[in-house]
Amino acid sequence: MESDLRLDNKSRMSREVHVRFREGLGVRFPRATRLLIFVRTEVAANRVYHSVERFLTQRLKLVVNRDKSRVCKTAGVEFLGYCFHGFGGQIRISEKNLGKFKQRCREILRRVGGITLEHRLFVLRRYLRGWIDYFVLEQRKSVAHELDKWLRRRVRACIWKTWRLPRTRISRLKQLGIEHEDALGFGCSRKGPWRLAKTSGLQRGMSNQWLADQGMFSLSARWSELAPKR
Repeated sequence: MESDLRLDNKSRMSREVHVRFREGLGVRFPRATRLLIFVRTEVAANRVYHSVERFLTQRLKLVVNRDKSRVCKTAGVEFLGYCFHGFGGQIRISEKNLGKFKQRCREILRRVGGITLEHRLFVLRRYLRGWIDYFVLEQRKSVAHELDKWLRRRVRACIWKTWRLPRTRISRLKQLGIEHEDALGFGCSRKGPWRLAKTSGLQRGMSNQWLADQGMFSLSARWSELAPKR
């Protein structure tokens, strides 16, 4: 059962008081703006729904938003940025929040503004650490791994754009260990930064280790560090 509540005043919102529901169900929940109650069957869900609604409105004097309150199956329910998936309710990051994540990273790594690479990576690192620490309950490491690959490509494209001139790109690639002929081909290419960021020349020159040395944050490494919290 999913429910949205509107509290009578701000003081109730600030208090984290746990109340025991005493109408024979033994449900324990906090005073909050949103809550989920899990039961085994649909019959039990409907019984709990009406009992809890009565308790909240009559005893606690709260207003229940009936447009957002419902009885439903676990699969597909979104809550605080997470969604429940499949039988047993596997916890995953919602697609909407993954979209917001990518949009924020695009803003940080947009290839304009004259901001140094060090500052971009500093802002990105701070954002990524806070984001993965919040979504610590995500159970699939593959999500962090794929996002890392996407982020590295964006960083390479951002760096490539800042190098601008072909002679600068060729010189920088050669400094990163790319042979002259390969550096000449990639440096003079008319392909865009996003496409070139996936080519072998840029991936070998700006390797994963090189990006890490520049301060690139790893979501998958942090995900593994947070494993005990799962």
